[in-house]
Amino acid sequence: MPHDDVTTPSVTTEQNNQEVLDVFGKHRDLASLPVTENDMPIGLINRAIFMSQMSKPYHRELYNRKSCIAFMDKEPLVVDAAMSIEALTFKAVEYGEKALADGFIIARDGRFLGIGHGLQLMRVVADMQAEKNRQIMHSIDYASTIQRSMLRPSREALARTLDDAGLVWEPRDVVGGDFYHFAAFEDGWFAALADCTGHGVPGAFLTLISSSILTQAIEQRGPRDPGALLMAVNRGIKQMLGQLDGNDETPGSNDGMDAAFFWFDNASRRLAFAGAKSALFVLQPGDEEGEIVDGERMGVGYVDTDLDFTWQNRFVQTQPGSVVFVTTDGLIDQIGGPKEIAFGKRRIRETIRGSRHASAARINEAVLDQYRAWQGHHRRRDDLTFFCFRVQ
Repeated sequence: MPHDDVTTPSVTTEQNNQEVLDVFGKHRDLASLPVTENDMPIGLINRAIFMSQMSKPYHRELYNRKSCIAFMDKEPLVVDAAMSIEALTFKAVEYGEKALADGFIIARDGRFLGIGHGLQLMRVVADMQAEKNRQIMHSIDYASTIQRSMLRPSREALARTLDDAGLVWEPRDVVGGDFYHFAAFEDGWFAALADCTGHGVPGAFLTLISSSILTQAIEQRGPRDPGALLMAVNRGIKQMLGQLDGNDETPGSNDGMDAAFFWFDNASRRLAFAGAKSALFVLQPGDEEGEIVDGERMGVGYVDTDLDFTWQNRFVQTQPGSVVFVTTDGLIDQIGGPKEIAFGKRRIRETIRGSRHASAARINEAVLDQYRAWQGHHRRRDDLTFFCFRVQ
C-alpha cells in the first residue's frame, strides 16, 4: 500500500476553515486534506475546490469560523492498509476519476493512517507491471531457447543431407506456432512443415506436443508413408488434448495443425506427399508454369476432424533440377500491397519461376524480399515458415 513516509497532515471536524487555509498554506504541495472525527476518516477536502470557494466574495467572512466540513467531500474512497495493490487499483478505477485526482484515505482497523495519491498509485502499478513484463519476457526468451533446441537437430540434419535446400522459420513473436521436422535415412529423407493453432506461447506449447507425437509416430511406423503419419498425429493430438467425440474434459478446446508431410526416395527420386490444408509447388525442368499438388482440406487434431480420417499420399516423380516449395499460410495470408489484400499463392509462384535457376536458398530470399515489400507498413499477421529444395 503506497503512502507517505512522513506524517500526513489532517484536520478534525472541530477545526474551522481558517485552520484549513493555514494547513494548505503551510503544505503547498498538498492536493487534498483528510478530515477525521475521533481518529476515524470521514471526508476529504480538495485543495482546488476549497480555495476556489474561499476566494469568492464574502466567503471568508462567512466560512472562516465555520467547521471545515462545509467544503468536504463526504464520500471519499477509504481503503484498508492491508489491501493489495491489485485490489486497490481495481477499487480506485471502480470509484472513478475522483479517487485518482483527489487521492484516497488509508485506514487501519477503521482509524485514519494516511492518504494515498492517484499519481503515486499509477507509478507503483506501472513499476509492478514493468517487473511482471520483464519476468514474462524472460520466461518467453527461455521458452524460445527450448523451442529452438527442439528444432536444431532437424535443421542440422537438413544441412548435412541436402546440398541445395533452404528453410525459413520466423515466428511472429519470440516463440511461434510453426515447426518443422527433418530426418535422413539410408534410402531417403522425411520432412514436415506444420502450422499449429495460435501464435506466441500457446502456439509454441502445441508445437512441442505435436512434434513429440510426430517423432513417436516415425519411430513406430517408419518415415515412408506421410499419410499414415498424419493419421497417427491426428489421433495423438486428439487424445492428448481430449478432443474426442463425447469428451468434455477440455471444454472449448479445439486445437490442431495444418501440415505438409513428405518422403523423398533417393533411388527413384519420387516424392510422396500428404497435406492437411497444405500444398506443394513443383517446378520441373522445362516446365514454365509449375504444378500445384494439393493435400486434403482437413486439418489435423481438431474436434471436427474424424479420429480415423485418412490423408491420401500424392506422388510426384521429380528429376534432377526439379524445384519443390512448401509453405505455411503465414506467407500466403499476409495483407499488404496497394489494395491491402493477401500476398497469395500466385505471387509466390511468380517469384519462384523468376528465380528458378538460382539456388534454393536464393529462391527463399527472393520470396522473402517480395513478402516484406508486399507487407510494407502492415502488421505481421502470422508465423512464417517455408522450405525449398532442388533435386540433385
